[in-house]
Amino acid sequence: DSLVIEEISYDMPYGPRVRGLFMYPKDRSVDEKMPAVVALHDHGGFKYFGKEKIAAIPNEPPILREFKKTCYEGRSWATELAKRGFAVLAVDAFLFGSRKIPVESLNEEMQKQFRGLEPGSREYIEKYNRLAADLEHIVAKTIFAAGSTWPGIFTYEDRRSIDYLLTRPEVDPSRIGCGGLSGGGLRTIFLAGLDPRIKCAVCIGFMSTFREMLRNHIKCHTWMLYVPHLPRFLDMPDLISLHAPAPLMVQYNMDDELYTLEGQRKADQKLKQIYEKMGHPDNYCGRFYPGPHKFDVEMQEDAFKWFEKWLK
Repeated sequence: DSLVIEEISYDMPYGPRVRGLFMYPKDRSVDEKMPAVVALHDHGGFKYFGKEKIAAIPNEPPILREFKKTCYEGRSWATELAKRGFAVLAVDAFLFGSRKIPVESLNEEMQKQFRGLEPGSREYIEKYNRLAADLEHIVAKTIFAAGSTWPGIFTYEDRRSIDYLLTRPEVDPSRIGCGGLSGGGLRTIFLAGLDPRIKCAVCIGFMSTFREMLRNHIKCHTWMLYVPHLPRFLDMPDLISLHAPAPLMVQYNMDDELYTLEGQRKADQKLKQIYEKMGHPDNYCGRFYPGPHKFDVEMQEDAFKWFEKWLK
């Protein structure tokens, strides 16, 4: 349609090459420098795909369309944002999509589960997602034993996405944002909090106090969350407030099954107080929406307006 969409890839110091999509409007003038957004895909218990969960691809399998319907009201939001005049980069995170654990690398017992199944079929994808969920605690233990953390890995990789954007002549390096739902919201917390090149952020469906979340909903959350000893020093809103007073929108779902409403409201109040204390109360926007864990069209439109306000 109205976009240039490039398939890109680059090396990491470990694992398979990162693969992603870089998108921008066709009608961009040759010398125009555009605002850019690092679009961070979710976890969603769906590791077979990564970037494809938020970006449109040809011949989407039905299982992927169904996932987008549940989480994004059927939209490929990264592609939609590019149509609004942004350069958008969406890449596969560690252990998702092109960087998922290859079935052929698993032990014989695990590989047996996939015999006779067509790769890419619904049954194959569902079985892979279930197996990846079962392996997550083993991956986390391995990362800890190696002296690292899962947030350390994905934040390192997401900062490389900014490095990539800075190589693109289409991108204005002073106008880069990031955002994502759920696991993408978690990645937003760390990327925005730790990289000053992010000038505007939208965190969707991943904000609470640690106290409320660990007390009531620890069983709901991915191993991707944990940094040993971190809650002794910084609560979750403190982490993303390292980004302050740069513009930040946090979107909360009032019936989100991953958090208590009280934990979300306490986080929202703390972020308001931080931005007020820094003298920039208008740079923070916390919005509550009815319904479960999601990033629906209404929320997307609000997020797009926030990016347009601060990056355009």
